[in-house]
Amino acid sequence: MITGKNYIGNRLSGEGVSSHRTVDPKLNIENPTAFMEATEDEINEAVDLAAIAFQTFKKTSGEQRADFLNAIADEILALEDELIQMFCLESGLPEGRAVGERGRTVFQLRSFAELVSNEEWRNNVIDKAIPDRQPLPKPDIRKTSIPLGPVVVFAASNFPLAFSTAGGDTASALASGCPVIVKSHAMHSGTGELVASAIIKAAERTGMPNGVFSNITGRGRTVGTALVKHPKVKAVGFTGSISGGRALYNLAAQREEPIPVFAEMGSINPVVITPQAIAARSEEIASTYAGSITLGTGQFCTNPGLILTVESEGVEDFVEDLAAKTVAIDPQCMLHPSIKSGFVQNENIVTGQKGVSVVGRLEESIDPNYAPSQINATSGADFLANPKMHTEVFGPFSLVVKSKDEEELIAVINSLEGQLTGTILAEESELENLEGIIDALQNRVGRIIFNGVPTGVEVTGAMTHGGPYPACSDSRFTAVGLGAIKRWVRPFSYQNWPKELLPDALKD
Repeated sequence: MITGKNYIGNRLSGEGVSSHRTVDPKLNIENPTAFMEATEDEINEAVDLAAIAFQTFKKTSGEQRADFLNAIADEILALEDELIQMFCLESGLPEGRAVGERGRTVFQLRSFAELVSNEEWRNNVIDKAIPDRQPLPKPDIRKTSIPLGPVVVFAASNFPLAFSTAGGDTASALASGCPVIVKSHAMHSGTGELVASAIIKAAERTGMPNGVFSNITGRGRTVGTALVKHPKVKAVGFTGSISGGRALYNLAAQREEPIPVFAEMGSINPVVITPQAIAARSEEIASTYAGSITLGTGQFCTNPGLILTVESEGVEDFVEDLAAKTVAIDPQCMLHPSIKSGFVQNENIVTGQKGVSVVGRLEESIDPNYAPSQINATSGADFLANPKMHTEVFGPFSLVVKSKDEEELIAVINSLEGQLTGTILAEESELENLEGIIDALQNRVGRIIFNGVPTGVEVTGAMTHGGPYPACSDSRFTAVGLGAIKRWVRPFSYQNWPKELLPDALKD
């Protein structure tokens, strides 16, 4: 049952006077529940509880934390249709997407549970002493990884489950031994409260300390700012816009004790299509990419927003076909009126630049929060001359850049900001000629795809969902996959330490 209150540890609280409502984007009306926005006292209480809980939680065994994560997964599944219906009501996304995202969320939780069920994830290192080494004895040094402390997670707008309250940031932080305070996304406050209730039930069921998890609501940046500036918070996870992520990063850096902000902030995900690939399978590529561009109304951080090729016979026909196939896909509802507003604003920025032509755009009348898909084109020279064309348009939109030759195409890649993904569509016969393009993409992206689409991010140990700034704030880490746990720990060494006081995993 939705209450509209905050979870301050295991206590429901609604002490504030300000509230907000979520929106049904399909009907373009507010939903009935008023969600109370957290007060300063509630924020402080949540962080204080987390700091106290950390002293116990960091000492729990991997098996205990695994039980906790699996219990969260169980409790989320126990919410059944109530969660699915709330997800759809607040996001405008179809039931199939809700069920699929719930499955991904549960899989992430169980994957991290399996990871921490033993101590190998800590990358323990034992360097034994050599007392008779000359000219000086070698000390006994043993290294492990220990959790940072209370983590603030900002729930994402585009994944109400998988990147939100119990999403990858929360799952990995809890797995590492860090308590979590979630800043619930105002667009999905009902979904967030239901998932928070599942986490609290799981914590109580498995004997976790009160304060190991809290869920706080609030519009704008007031609540988020207070959380990041709180001296007992030790790290931040964020998925969202460049402006939002950079603001949090700056706040954290200005603290008396600066803390890390792991922000995934957006990407236009360049796709290189060689003329040979177009000649061999133009229609297939156009169909595949029309689907990728419009998947989820283009509201994925890995949406292929930039398509790069070289002028050649067949390219113009390919671009026209891509546009026709993209526009022919039925328009879909966006997540929220503000998402639609941002889509229109950034679309106008790109299409308003000199040298950009609209190849295809859905012109029929659509409901207020639905998105008109669009394919545009420009030359390599015009793209290189105008950084405004790099703007991320969060929705079913892609810009095709036609370079005069491969040298200019590589220059286009080199001009880009950091990206999450880069893709190459090419023929097998071209593999030995792709070195320059591959090198250029490797310097700009965190993951490179061959003959596929960037949409879809597998949760696995080998996944990198990050990249050079501004794709994320620290390119050494991933926000998806088992490696995400490394964000919430730091290396710690014991030197000449009594064996009986060492953690079990560091003993001989």
